[in-house]
Amino acid sequence: MRNLLVLLSLWGSLSLSAQETLPLFNGKDLSGWVADVPAADKDPNLAPTFIVRSNLLVSLGKPPGHLITEKEFRDYRLDVEYRFPGKGGNCGVLVHASKPRALYSMFPQSIEVQMLSGNAGDFWVIQEDIEVPEMEKRRGPREKWGGSEQHARHIRNLTDGSEKPLGQWNHMRIECRGRTIKVWVNGDLVNEGFNATADHGKIALQAEGTEVEFRRVDLTTLKPE
Repeated sequence: MRNLLVLLSLWGSLSLSAQETLPLFNGKDLSGWVADVPAADKDPNLAPTFIVRSNLLVSLGKPPGHLITEKEFRDYRLDVEYRFPGKGGNCGVLVHASKPRALYSMFPQSIEVQMLSGNAGDFWVIQEDIEVPEMEKRRGPREKWGGSEQHARHIRNLTDGSEKPLGQWNHMRIECRGRTIKVWVNGDLVNEGFNATADHGKIALQAEGTEVEFRRVDLTTLKPE
């Protein structure tokens, strides 16, 4: 009986750790993140692209670059709350990020979940790949598929119209489990891919021309399937 109780206790601990939620942004500073802004290579005194303002993580949009986690992750659910405080524009969350500046000397090797206003939930593959249903309809001719500069890298989402009006907070949930990626925007399933060419890596937030505010970036670990 004692051995059984010990086993049950250990099982409970493992279950808890498998569902542990980690705030990747602490509301105070950028601990746990590293900025990669190519323009800073030539000007180390360049004003930062990513800042904390009023307890929000802010991507100022310019100079372009990425804010990348120091750690790698696999099998997780990522909950991101974001808004465009001014005009709409472009941004994204990159998952399974690895080699820096792998595309256009800017984008890390990864799979991007698009935040472009009006198109949240699209996939862009960056030296990686992923499959979706109705692939040719949503991506174009098969012979053009790939993850490099010359390839068709854009995979449109399943449905638009899930985003809140500009200035309001959106909730994006990205679930990465094994080689599948699912994306919800404000509770609507907007994309689902499978057979991804990566199943782990770092997470990155983009600066791509437009100011974006983040008030929540939480990661919940999941059990592998």
